[in-house]
Amino acid sequence: MADSGNNKSQVHEELWLEEEFMKDEQRERLIDKIAKENTQLKEEIQRLEAELQESTINSQIKEDIPETEMKFTSLENPENDSQFLNVSCSFQVSSQVLYELQKGQALITFEKEEVAQNVIRMGKHHVQIEDVDVEVMAKPVPLNSGVRFQVHVEVSKVKINVTEIPDELPEDQMRDKLELSFSKSRNGGGEVLCVQYDKQSRSAVITFLETGVADKILKKKEYPLCINQNYYRVIVSPYIETDLKNFQAFSGISRRTVLLTGMEDLQMMDEEILEDLVNIYFQRETNGGGEVEVVKCSLGQACIAYFEE
Repeated sequence: MADSGNNKSQVHEELWLEEEFMKDEQRERLIDKIAKENTQLKEEIQRLEAELQESTINSQIKEDIPETEMKFTSLENPENDSQFLNVSCSFQVSSQVLYELQKGQALITFEKEEVAQNVIRMGKHHVQIEDVDVEVMAKPVPLNSGVRFQVHVEVSKVKINVTEIPDELPEDQMRDKLELSFSKSRNGGGEVLCVQYDKQSRSAVITFLETGVADKILKKKEYPLCINQNYYRVIVSPYIETDLKNFQAFSGISRRTVLLTGMEDLQMMDEEILEDLVNIYFQRETNGGGEVEVVKCSLGQACIAYFEE
């Protein structure tokens, strides 16, 4: 009977061990499954972040803004004294719309819109070029879309940007160190109102209590910073806020410029002479034309024509 009891006990123990082993296997499988899911989620997050970054880059506007003369247009009284703390300006930007003029094509711009539209309605025109009757087709210019937006810029008179800050101290200590350093009058500093420090980018925005301090510091472009008896030179620059407003995309339509095609066989001809002959033909009212502002032909190679509002 004792052996029978021992056998039962042994059987129970083996069953218990087998169950525990199965539980361990299940736990391991579950852990593996969770680990795989975490890996997939991380990959998905990385993919989405990459797409977001690419989308952000693609949505940025890169446009060369030419220098232009500014004229005084209006005057307004500030609502409060705080408006004197910043130098601000605003302006509207309209992008140039480009068109690739192919070989054998020309662009002609008339003074009056109705003349251009009449030339297009007529379609075919027979232009005498060096005793050769050349059939020229007049068409609208197929322009790409452009953009228009307003830019508001404010340059702070009490804030500065600080970059290339050494990564020598914890965040709180570095913030205190920056406040202490930029408060020293012997270095051109003054009383600091607040410090916004970003450890990751090693940069900060310093706000002073009084105007004039920021201007004195910015004249130097560099500022001394002492940390643990080591001296560093951090870079200072103006604090500028830029705001983009009223962004609009528009379809470019030229109502006074006409596209002329059909001159591919004239590539050996001088472009300036051809432009004069085209100008003379389309100046005549009997040919459906009128006063011409400019003619541009492309014979030797394609070129880019720019349109603006």
